[in-house]
Amino acid sequence: MSTSDKMLAGAVKTEAGVELNGVLLKPVVEQCAGCDRVRNFDEQQFCSSYPVPARKWVGGRCNFATHIKTESAAKAKVNPLKASKRAAKGR
Repeated sequence: MSTSDKMLAGAVKTEAGVELNGVLLKPVVEQCAGCDRVRNFDEQQFCSSYPVPARKWVGGRCNFATHIKTESAAKAKVNPLKASKRAAKGR
């Protein structure tokens, strides 16, 4: 067993796959490439946050993905009524 990360230190390779604390881990999918949560174990890559990474990508985007930046934070909605009151006060 060659573990390169502390997150998977207790992992054990079984016939079914890699098991950590009684949970069977599945290898990452190609959309996970570049994510900071990907960990290596026996020359395979696994997610340190979720045991079945393919399920997280079914809805379009994994909410644990660190390599994808969201654009919604850049555009904040402004209430036009409040904006007009601020403009009237001179702010």
